[in-house]
Amino acid sequence: MPSYQAVLFDFFGTLTHSVQRGAAHLRTAELLGCSTATLYEVLNRTFYERATGRLGNAEATMRWVCAQAGVHPSDHAVRAAVASRHRAVRADTRLRADAVPVLATLRHRGLRTGVISDCTHELPAFLPQLAIAPLLDARVFSVQVGRCKPDPALYLTACQRLGMTPADCLYVGDGGSQELTGAERAGMTAVRLAAPDLAGHMVFNADRDWRGPTLGSLREVLDVVGITDLAGVATEAVGVGAATGVAGVGGPAG
Repeated sequence: MPSYQAVLFDFFGTLTHSVQRGAAHLRTAELLGCSTATLYEVLNRTFYERATGRLGNAEATMRWVCAQAGVHPSDHAVRAAVASRHRAVRADTRLRADAVPVLATLRHRGLRTGVISDCTHELPAFLPQLAIAPLLDARVFSVQVGRCKPDPALYLTACQRLGMTPADCLYVGDGGSQELTGAERAGMTAVRLAAPDLAGHMVFNADRDWRGPTLGSLREVLDVVGITDLAGVATEAVGVGAATGVAGVGGPAG
Protein backbone atom coordinates (compact mmCIF):
# COMPACT_ATOMS: atom_id res chain seq x y z
CA MET A 1 0.00 0.00 0.00
CA PRO A 2 1.44 3.42 -0.92
CA SER A 3 2.32 5.71 1.96
CA TYR A 4 0.35 8.91 1.35
CA GLN A 5 1.24 12.18 3.00
CA ALA A 6 -1.85 14.10 1.86
CA VAL A 7 -5.39 13.54 0.64
CA LEU A 8 -6.94 15.99 -1.80
CA PHE A 9 -10.69 16.10 -2.37
CA ASP A 10 -13.03 17.40 -5.00
CA PHE A 11 -15.76 19.49 -3.38
CA PHE A 12 -19.11 19.09 -5.16
CA GLY A 13 -20.42 15.54 -5.00
CA THR A 14 -17.43 14.41 -2.95
CA LEU A 15 -17.32 16.39 0.28
CA THR A 16 -20.96 17.25 -0.43
CA HIS A 17 -24.02 15.27 -1.35
CA SER A 18 -25.30 15.17 -4.91
CA VAL A 19 -26.03 18.65 -6.26
CA GLN A 20 -28.98 19.85 -8.33
CA ARG A 21 -30.20 23.40 -8.77
CA GLY A 22 -33.00 24.10 -6.33
CA ALA A 23 -36.03 26.38 -6.31
CA ALA A 24 -34.05 29.36 -4.99
CA HIS A 25 -32.64 29.90 -8.48
CA LEU A 26 -36.08 30.99 -9.65
CA ARG A 27 -35.54 34.32 -7.92
CA THR A 28 -32.28 34.90 -9.79
CA ALA A 29 -34.02 34.39 -13.11
CA GLU A 30 -36.83 36.74 -12.08
CA LEU A 31 -34.37 39.48 -11.17
CA LEU A 32 -32.62 39.12 -14.53
CA GLY A 33 -35.89 39.11 -16.44
CA CYS A 34 -35.50 35.74 -18.11
CA SER A 35 -37.02 32.29 -17.73
CA THR A 36 -35.34 29.70 -15.53
CA ALA A 37 -35.01 27.49 -18.61
CA THR A 38 -33.02 30.19 -20.37
CA LEU A 39 -30.86 30.86 -17.34
CA TYR A 40 -30.11 27.16 -16.86
CA GLU A 41 -29.27 26.71 -20.54
CA VAL A 42 -26.75 29.54 -20.36
CA LEU A 43 -25.29 28.32 -17.07
CA ASN A 44 -24.93 24.77 -18.38
CA ARG A 45 -23.16 25.64 -21.61
CA THR A 46 -20.87 28.29 -20.09
CA PHE A 47 -19.75 26.58 -16.90
CA TYR A 48 -16.10 26.28 -17.83
CA GLU A 49 -15.89 29.81 -19.19
CA ARG A 50 -17.27 31.12 -15.89
CA ALA A 51 -15.26 28.73 -13.72
CA THR A 52 -11.93 30.02 -15.03
CA GLY A 53 -12.64 33.47 -13.59
CA ARG A 54 -11.61 35.09 -16.87
CA LEU A 55 -14.88 36.98 -17.17
CA GLY A 56 -14.10 39.13 -14.15
CA ASN A 57 -15.67 39.26 -10.71
CA ALA A 58 -19.11 37.91 -9.79
CA GLU A 59 -20.92 41.01 -11.03
CA ALA A 60 -19.02 41.14 -14.33
CA THR A 61 -19.69 37.45 -14.84
CA MET A 62 -23.40 37.97 -14.19
CA ARG A 63 -23.50 40.75 -16.78
CA TRP A 64 -21.87 38.40 -19.28
CA VAL A 65 -24.50 35.75 -18.46
CA CYS A 66 -27.20 38.36 -19.10
CA ALA A 67 -25.73 39.09 -22.53
CA GLN A 68 -25.72 35.37 -23.31
CA ALA A 69 -29.36 35.16 -22.23
CA GLY A 70 -30.33 38.22 -24.27
CA VAL A 71 -31.57 40.28 -21.31
CA HIS A 72 -30.56 43.74 -20.12
CA PRO A 73 -31.42 44.22 -16.43
CA SER A 74 -30.61 47.36 -14.48
CA ASP A 75 -27.41 47.67 -12.44
CA HIS A 76 -29.45 47.25 -9.28
CA ALA A 77 -31.07 44.07 -10.62
CA VAL A 78 -27.69 42.63 -11.58
CA ARG A 79 -26.30 43.23 -8.10
CA ALA A 80 -29.41 41.71 -6.56
CA ALA A 81 -29.09 38.71 -8.87
CA VAL A 82 -25.48 38.16 -7.79
CA ALA A 83 -26.60 38.05 -4.16
CA SER A 84 -29.55 35.83 -5.06
CA ARG A 85 -27.36 33.36 -6.91
CA HIS A 86 -24.94 33.23 -4.00
CA ARG A 87 -27.79 32.27 -1.66
CA ALA A 88 -29.27 29.82 -4.15
CA VAL A 89 -26.14 27.89 -4.97
CA ARG A 90 -25.16 27.68 -1.34
CA ALA A 91 -28.58 26.22 -0.58
CA ASP A 92 -28.09 23.61 -3.32
CA THR A 93 -25.37 21.69 -1.55
CA ARG A 94 -25.05 19.86 1.77
CA LEU A 95 -21.87 18.55 3.31
CA ARG A 96 -21.76 14.79 3.66
CA ALA A 97 -22.23 13.66 7.25
CA ASP A 98 -18.81 11.98 7.24
CA ALA A 99 -16.93 14.91 5.68
CA VAL A 100 -15.89 16.50 8.98
CA PRO A 101 -15.05 13.22 10.77
CA VAL A 102 -13.00 11.93 7.82
CA LEU A 103 -11.05 15.16 7.42
CA ALA A 104 -10.50 15.39 11.17
CA THR A 105 -9.29 11.79 11.29
CA LEU A 106 -6.82 12.34 8.47
CA ARG A 107 -5.35 15.38 10.17
CA HIS A 108 -5.31 13.64 13.54
CA ARG A 109 -3.18 10.90 11.97
CA GLY A 110 -0.74 13.40 10.49
CA LEU A 111 -1.93 13.62 6.88
CA ARG A 112 -2.39 16.96 5.14
CA THR A 113 -5.72 17.70 3.46
CA GLY A 114 -6.96 19.94 0.69
CA VAL A 115 -9.74 20.67 -1.74
CA ILE A 116 -9.48 21.21 -5.50
CA SER A 117 -12.68 22.51 -7.05
CA ASP A 118 -13.91 23.63 -10.43
CA CYS A 119 -16.18 26.42 -9.24
CA THR A 120 -17.47 29.91 -9.85
CA HIS A 121 -17.09 32.85 -7.46
CA GLU A 122 -19.52 31.67 -4.80
CA LEU A 123 -17.57 28.78 -3.27
CA PRO A 124 -14.41 30.72 -2.35
CA ALA A 125 -16.66 33.36 -0.77
CA PHE A 126 -18.41 31.05 1.67
CA LEU A 127 -16.26 27.97 2.12
CA PRO A 128 -14.57 29.72 5.09
CA GLN A 129 -17.95 29.58 6.85
CA LEU A 130 -18.29 25.80 6.52
CA ALA A 131 -17.38 23.22 9.15
CA ILE A 132 -14.71 21.71 6.92
CA ALA A 133 -12.80 24.98 6.49
CA PRO A 134 -10.41 24.64 9.46
CA LEU A 135 -9.70 21.04 8.42
CA LEU A 136 -8.28 21.97 5.00
CA ASP A 137 -4.59 22.77 4.60
CA ALA A 138 -4.96 23.85 0.97
CA ARG A 139 -7.82 25.27 -1.08
CA VAL A 140 -7.47 25.44 -4.84
CA PHE A 141 -10.31 26.99 -6.84
CA SER A 142 -10.42 27.06 -10.63
CA VAL A 143 -11.98 30.52 -10.61
CA GLN A 144 -8.83 31.80 -8.89
CA VAL A 145 -6.20 29.72 -10.70
CA GLY A 146 -7.68 30.46 -14.12
CA ARG A 147 -7.71 26.81 -15.19
CA CYS A 148 -10.18 23.95 -14.83
CA LYS A 149 -9.65 20.24 -14.34
CA PRO A 150 -8.11 18.16 -15.77
CA ASP A 151 -5.43 20.82 -16.27
CA PRO A 152 -2.38 19.81 -14.21
CA ALA A 153 -2.00 23.36 -12.90
CA LEU A 154 -4.69 22.81 -10.29
CA TYR A 155 -3.16 19.62 -8.91
CA LEU A 156 0.37 21.02 -8.94
CA THR A 157 -0.81 24.20 -7.22
CA ALA A 158 -2.25 22.09 -4.41
CA CYS A 159 1.01 20.16 -4.10
CA GLN A 160 2.99 23.39 -3.97
CA ARG A 161 0.80 24.80 -1.22
CA LEU A 162 1.15 21.60 0.80
CA GLY A 163 4.89 21.24 0.16
CA MET A 164 4.28 17.78 -1.32
CA THR A 165 5.01 15.97 -4.56
CA PRO A 166 2.13 14.48 -6.59
CA ALA A 167 3.29 11.00 -5.63
CA ASP A 168 2.65 11.90 -1.98
CA CYS A 169 -1.02 12.62 -2.66
CA LEU A 170 -4.23 10.63 -2.93
CA TYR A 171 -6.97 12.36 -4.93
CA VAL A 172 -10.67 11.63 -4.27
CA GLY A 173 -13.46 12.78 -6.58
CA ASP A 174 -16.75 11.78 -8.17
CA GLY A 175 -15.24 12.03 -11.67
CA GLY A 176 -16.59 15.33 -13.00
CA SER A 177 -14.36 17.42 -15.26
CA GLN A 178 -12.24 14.31 -15.98
CA GLU A 179 -10.64 15.04 -12.63
CA LEU A 180 -9.49 11.49 -11.93
CA THR A 181 -7.66 11.18 -15.23
CA GLY A 182 -6.19 14.62 -14.61
CA ALA A 183 -4.97 13.67 -11.14
CA GLU A 184 -3.29 10.53 -12.44
CA ARG A 185 -1.63 12.41 -15.28
CA ALA A 186 -0.31 14.90 -12.72
CA GLY A 187 1.30 11.98 -10.85
CA MET A 188 -1.23 11.37 -8.09
CA THR A 189 -3.12 8.22 -7.17
CA ALA A 190 -6.84 8.73 -7.81
CA VAL A 191 -9.94 6.99 -6.47
CA ARG A 192 -13.52 7.61 -7.49
CA LEU A 193 -16.30 8.21 -5.00
CA ALA A 194 -19.43 6.48 -6.32
CA ALA A 195 -21.87 7.07 -3.47
CA PRO A 196 -25.48 6.06 -4.29
CA ASP A 197 -26.79 9.64 -4.24
CA LEU A 198 -24.48 10.65 -7.10
CA ALA A 199 -26.78 9.04 -9.66
CA GLY A 200 -28.62 12.37 -9.79
CA HIS A 201 -25.58 14.63 -9.44
CA MET A 202 -25.20 17.59 -11.80
CA VAL A 203 -21.87 17.00 -13.50
CA PHE A 204 -19.99 18.37 -16.50
CA ASN A 205 -17.45 16.49 -18.65
CA ALA A 206 -17.60 13.28 -16.63
CA ASP A 207 -14.64 10.90 -16.47
CA ARG A 208 -16.69 8.09 -18.01
CA ASP A 209 -13.78 6.03 -19.34
CA TRP A 210 -11.87 5.96 -16.06
CA ARG A 211 -11.62 2.43 -14.64
CA GLY A 212 -9.62 2.89 -11.45
CA PRO A 213 -10.51 2.10 -7.82
CA THR A 214 -14.00 3.06 -6.65
CA LEU A 215 -15.30 3.81 -3.17
CA GLY A 216 -18.90 3.58 -1.99
CA SER A 217 -18.60 6.15 0.78
CA LEU A 218 -16.31 8.97 1.84
CA ARG A 219 -15.38 7.07 4.98
CA GLU A 220 -13.70 4.39 2.84
CA VAL A 221 -10.93 6.91 2.13
CA LEU A 222 -9.60 6.01 5.57
CA ASP A 223 -9.21 2.38 4.49
CA VAL A 224 -7.23 3.46 1.44
CA VAL A 225 -4.70 5.35 3.57
CA GLY A 226 -4.52 2.60 6.17
CA ILE A 227 -6.65 4.08 8.95
CA THR A 228 -9.07 1.55 10.40
CA ASP A 229 -11.51 3.73 12.33
CA LEU A 230 -12.45 7.19 13.54
CA ALA A 231 -11.26 6.55 17.10
CA GLY A 232 -9.79 9.51 18.92
CA VAL A 233 -11.21 12.21 16.70
CA ALA A 234 -14.90 12.27 17.56
CA THR A 235 -14.43 15.09 20.04
CA GLU A 236 -12.32 17.09 17.59
CA ALA A 237 -14.90 16.67 14.83
CA VAL A 238 -17.78 17.71 17.05
CA GLY A 239 -15.78 20.66 18.32
CA VAL A 240 -15.09 21.85 14.79
CA GLY A 241 -18.77 21.64 13.90
CA ALA A 242 -19.82 23.56 16.98
CA ALA A 243 -17.17 26.23 16.53
CA THR A 244 -18.18 26.91 12.93
CA GLY A 245 -21.92 26.57 13.37
CA VAL A 246 -22.12 23.69 10.91
CA ALA A 247 -25.34 23.87 8.95
CA GLY A 248 -24.47 21.16 6.48
CA VAL A 249 -24.64 23.43 3.45
CA GLY A 250 -22.13 24.05 0.74
CA GLY A 251 -21.69 25.97 -2.48
CA PRO A 252 -22.31 26.21 -6.20
CA ALA A 253 -22.06 23.50 -8.79
CA GLY A 254 -22.84 25.55 -11.87
